Amino acid sequence: MLANCLFLLILALPSHALSLEIKEIQTPGGIKAWFVEEKTIPILNMEVIWKGGGSAVAKEKSGLARLMAATLDEGAGDLDSKAFQKKLSDLSVSLSFDAGKDTFRGSLKTLSKNAEQAFELFGLAVNAPRFDEEAVERIKGQLLVGLNRQLSDPNDLAGDAWFELAFSGHPYAIPTEGTLETVPNLTPADLKSFQKNQLARDNMVIAVIGDISEADLVQYLDAAFASLPAKASLPKVERVKKLGGPANKIIPMDIPQSVIVFGGDGVLRDDPDYYAAYVLNYILGGGGFESRLYREIREKRGLVYSVYSYLSPFEEAGVHLGGLGTGEKTTIEAIELIRSELTKIRQNGVTERELEAAKKYLNGSFALRLSSNARIAGIMASMQFSNLSMDYLDERSALINAVSLEDIKRVAKRLMDPDRLLLTIVGKGENQAEWEEALKNF
Repeated sequence: MLANCLFLLILALPSHALSLEIKEIQTPGGIKAWFVEEKTIPILNMEVIWKGGGSAVAKEKSGLARLMAATLDEGAGDLDSKAFQKKLSDLSVSLSFDAGKDTFRGSLKTLSKNAEQAFELFGLAVNAPRFDEEAVERIKGQLLVGLNRQLSDPNDLAGDAWFELAFSGHPYAIPTEGTLETVPNLTPADLKSFQKNQLARDNMVIAVIGDISEADLVQYLDAAFASLPAKASLPKVERVKKLGGPANKIIPMDIPQSVIVFGGDGVLRDDPDYYAAYVLNYILGGGGFESRLYREIREKRGLVYSVYSYLSPFEEAGVHLGGLGTGEKTTIEAIELIRSELTKIRQNGVTERELEAAKKYLNGSFALRLSSNARIAGIMASMQFSNLSMDYLDERSALINAVSLEDIKRVAKRLMDPDRLLLTIVGKGENQAEWEEALKNF
């Protein structure tokens, strides 16, 4: 039934979704972009990624990248916040920014007829943001509300604690969203300095898809980006070859069930074992109802509502992460089951049936990720950021199909080590002593 539904959804996708004609263009001003001309609808999407983001921010300034993402569209050039937002609204232009640990992203969506003005507004935002005091203080207030909310969210607490445990002393341990201590002290001067150092031409990739001619796009790209600094000024982020497990941290919180985040070493995106690790993760915990963790912990024993795992390849560290929620009395049992499944898959690999089912799903479902121009622009930008070729979309299935049982077993031995597991638990403090004693035996 699932396969039939998937097939019908793929048939319903736009015709370009399964076969993209990507072209690399370069403007007279030296701006490069990947471009897909798509004239079926009069809309244009652009995605821009700059290397940097949260990892480029000092610990005492944590939250600066996220604050800049939220304030770049709060006025630019001669337009204050209200005037800038009104112009976006009048033109039906969607413009947004976001910051991750390794990236600072910008997204643009516009009607094709308004493309020139949309690019002008985007260019103003990244070249001449105002960072007016009123707008900065207002946005800081919104960020602080969110940070206060996170203090009562066990998932946020467990996730932040895991990164602190795994990356102590490294920029990846610093929360990109900032803290209640750092965000109030951020200033417009901090933002101006970070914008000057972060948004440059040498650390930028651009992807555009939509109803626009190449000649017009070349002109608009130069108008938006050619005036940016030639080179970014970013601190060096050290490569993390191995995470430091085993380690654990328990955060007391009076909640109905424990929240657990677990993980360890993953792979970088350019690692030769990436596709084997990707397929392996699907079988372990990335495959939803079909994964081993779900079957063992949810179906057979009913200890959780959901359990999952995923690969997170950062620029300077490979991470394999997972999570679950379970009753306070079954917390240690659930962790023991995670360790047991890691041990089994590390010692015995997977079956031929599991491998073939994983390949079929991962290849068959990928087209759903190309279901809109916005998604396609995001994927094209990510491909460039990860140094993948323009032929990647055609090559991806073969790369996954090439993964063998021997590859899976080799990578499982490399990554799935229960004795190096990093764990964070958020749950009732009355159980802390019991959990600590049990964890000593792992």
